[in-house]
Amino acid sequence: MNAVLITGGTGKTGGALTALLRERGEPVRVASRTPAAGDPEAVRFDWADPATHAAALHGADRVYLVPPVNALDPLPLVEPFLAEADRTGVRRVVLLASALVFPGSEGALELAERIRARPGGVVLRASGFMQNFLAPHPMGERILRHGDIRTASGDGRVGWIDARDIAAAAAAVLTAPEEDAHGHGEERSDHLLTGPAALSYRDAAATLTRHTGRTVRVVPVEPEDVADVYRAAGLPDTFAVSLAAVDANIRIGRDDRVSTAVLDLTGRPPRTFAEFVRDHTAHYR
Repeated sequence: MNAVLITGGTGKTGGALTALLRERGEPVRVASRTPAAGDPEAVRFDWADPATHAAALHGADRVYLVPPVNALDPLPLVEPFLAEADRTGVRRVVLLASALVFPGSEGALELAERIRARPGGVVLRASGFMQNFLAPHPMGERILRHGDIRTASGDGRVGWIDARDIAAAAAAVLTAPEEDAHGHGEERSDHLLTGPAALSYRDAAATLTRHTGRTVRVVPVEPEDVADVYRAAGLPDTFAVSLAAVDANIRIGRDDRVSTAVLDLTGRPPRTFAEFVRDHTAHYR
């Protein structure tokens, strides 16, 4: 069985990727800590439990790798999994990485380098998720409850991308012929994934207000205030501080980037933020 193992198979990109691959008739294994009882291809998987890795990899020759969430250094948890993938003959690993720079995330950068260096390794560096504007993400929760976005990013812009477009790019790479999925050049082993335009939080708030019928405003705050929001949502302190520091990077323009990778990989342009909001208007009611 030449299946695709999807780690984080019930997450934002993993769920969409599972649906896309099944529509194409690709066999998949959906890995998560709580597999769906009604899905015969759902398998229990826990990064912190290496005993689950071999069973999850059984029959898989390709892997969509979503690193452990809320971990600045995923290497200690991912290394045993990669070793097992090598042992079982996995030929392609597609890593979902972040294009945003998280202070203190040297381990995540090293993981990306290791994947690029692997035969068949591809890194998808995704910009900020449009789904962050939906609950249960802390920002989406705040929009629903208070009608505002608290940010220290000023007028800095981000190339926000819909998770469904990330999944489409991943599907294209995972199902491409071997010679097309990767190569010796950097352009084949690493793709920057963004939406079609870079937007500030004020731009996003204006679009939300226009299409949802409810006023959403931006409240400028300090990075420590942003960290408090993430702490209150239950995130570890170090990760909350790093997330808040991302706002400072946005403010100085480090994430003001747009690429054509989604179009290049899938043959269609990525969704605009307005399209995303229109698709989710019921959520904001």
